[in-house]
Formats: sequence, structure tokens, C-alpha cells
Amino acid sequence: MIKVGIVGGTGYTGVELLRLLAQHPQADVTVITSRSEAGLRVDELYPNLRGHYPTLIFSVPDAQALAACDLVFFATPHGVAHTLAAELLEAGTKVIDLSADFRLEDADEWAQWYGQPHGAPQLLKEAVYGLPEVNREQIKHARLIAVAGCFPTAVQLGFLPLLEAGLADTSRLIADCKTGVSGAGRGASVGSLFSETGDNLKAYAVKGHRHLPEIRQGLRHAAGAEVGLTFVPHLAPMIRGIHATLYATVTDHSVDLQALFERRYANEPFVDVMPAGSHPETRSVRGANVCRIAVHRPQGGDLVVVLAVIDNLVKGASGQAVQNLNILFGMDECLGLTHAGLLP
Repeated sequence: MIKVGIVGGTGYTGVELLRLLAQHPQADVTVITSRSEAGLRVDELYPNLRGHYPTLIFSVPDAQALAACDLVFFATPHGVAHTLAAELLEAGTKVIDLSADFRLEDADEWAQWYGQPHGAPQLLKEAVYGLPEVNREQIKHARLIAVAGCFPTAVQLGFLPLLEAGLADTSRLIADCKTGVSGAGRGASVGSLFSETGDNLKAYAVKGHRHLPEIRQGLRHAAGAEVGLTFVPHLAPMIRGIHATLYATVTDHSVDLQALFERRYANEPFVDVMPAGSHPETRSVRGANVCRIAVHRPQGGDLVVVLAVIDNLVKGASGQAVQNLNILFGMDECLGLTHAGLLP
């Protein structure tokens, strides 16, 4: 049994971790931290977990208690993992970070986008980017895993087959993405109020979203060259889900794109390439650790449109973190993650 700790257990990714790990036969959550809710029982804050964690209580972060775990998840805002990760790694505890703290390879670039100096630049070289469909072998031997972000997961999985095959014009990639309100986290803010988000659709961060450098970094590795990417996120009136509509110019008409995508993801348990002509919906992946993808070439032209949908809290965060845990500890990659999406 793997002894698991969770730092930052009161946010949406934290409770999603708890929900998924409650069904995991090899994971035992022994420590969960929250400064604001210290002393409160987990199932008092989240009644959906009643019967699963009857004795688990939120506690103030304590390095010694966390170091007694085999693995610690960080489900925290950026900057928090910087302060504790090195100490835990020194103690032999593995770390899976759901924040953006170790996703970017360049500390200066991270500081530019997150508005503060990087707190643990010495760890960046060993941090493995936790997108299993790309880095599965590296994840197997990692001490520190930076789970891929939600937008970056959908966008990269959608573009990867085209870029790896050298088919797309890398100077003109476009990602038009919609996300549910849970992507903003559980903290109270005017922009997340029901009366602000209901019956409304709006773009935001068009000048530059924090996930942009992470996406460009991944696409650059896939293409083997710099990429020109326009990324425009939108806030949609739904709780969960990301819908990425991706555009790439592909002048080679001799390649069967449907077959290309099917081959690339044939052995990926959590990527579902849908039949030709499909239009994946966010509700089909709600609660599931799955990315559903469809590829189109409208009117047989040079512009290829890829549609990719995920649940931002599962394949875009906590489910992907558990997938990384399974790979890291040499278990069946699908353990605890095979449940279907929720409909309606």
C-alpha cells in the first residue's frame, strides 16, 4: 500500500484527488493539509466523501509528517511546492505537483509569467513533465513530476500527431479553447459568481495566458522547432470541461489524418480517437480521465481542425496525477481510473 499525502486538500483538485484515490486499491491517504481548515474532518467539508475517509483530518503542513509518506501530491497555488519539495525529496519522498511550479524548464520564463522569482530552480532539471502520452518512460524513474496543466493537456494531445509527423505549418497554429468555471479554483471571486458566468461566454487573457509558455514548450519538443501559437481561452457557463478547437495548416493531402491519429494513440488508454466526422462533447468526459479527439479537414482544404475535450479536473489535473502515480510505482496505468463519464 502506498502512503499518500496531499498538500492543499480543500481546493477542487484536492477533493478530486480524494474522490479518485478513494477507489484506488493501492493508495492510502494518511496526511492531508490545509491551514484554513486544520482540525476539520475531511468528510465534514466534503460530504460526498462520507464513508470513505472517516478518520482523515485536515492538518497544518508539517514536513516531518509529509516526509513519512511514499508520495506527496501538491494541489496548491503556484509557489507553494517550491518551499517544501526539496526537503521531501531529500527525505526520499516522491512528489507529484499539480501546480505550475515545475512545468516550465526555464526559471526566468517562469518568473516572467508568474510574477515572482522561481523558488527552487535547482530542481527544474530533474522535474519530469507529467504528460504520460509523451513522457511515460521518464515518469517511471522520476522523483519529481510536474503534472501537465488542463489547457496544455487538451491542446498538446490534439496537435501532437500532426507535429510529430512534420505535417503542420508550425508558424501558424491556433488554439481556441473553452473552459468551465471550476478551472478558476474554489476561491471566491466576482468573475466566478453564477450571475456573472451563467448565460455568458467570454474570452480572456488574449494578450497572454500563463499556460501559453507551457503549451509552446511541449509543442516545440514535438515539432523539434519553435512554434508560432495563438492561444485564446474562453470562460463557458459550465462547471467542468475543456473544449479545444485547434487549427493547423496541412498542405499534404496524401496523408490519411484519421489513420494518423488512430496510430498515434492506439496504445493510449486515456485518449479516444473518435470515428471520422465526430464532434466530441465535454459532457462525454465529465468525471473521466479521458481525452476525446476528432480530426477534420473542412471542404478538403489545407486547414485541419482538431477537436479535443477533457474534464479539466480529471485528465486536466487530478486524474492525470493519479495516472502518473500508477506509472511511477509500476502499477497498471488504469488503476482507479477506469470509470466512465457522467451522463446526463
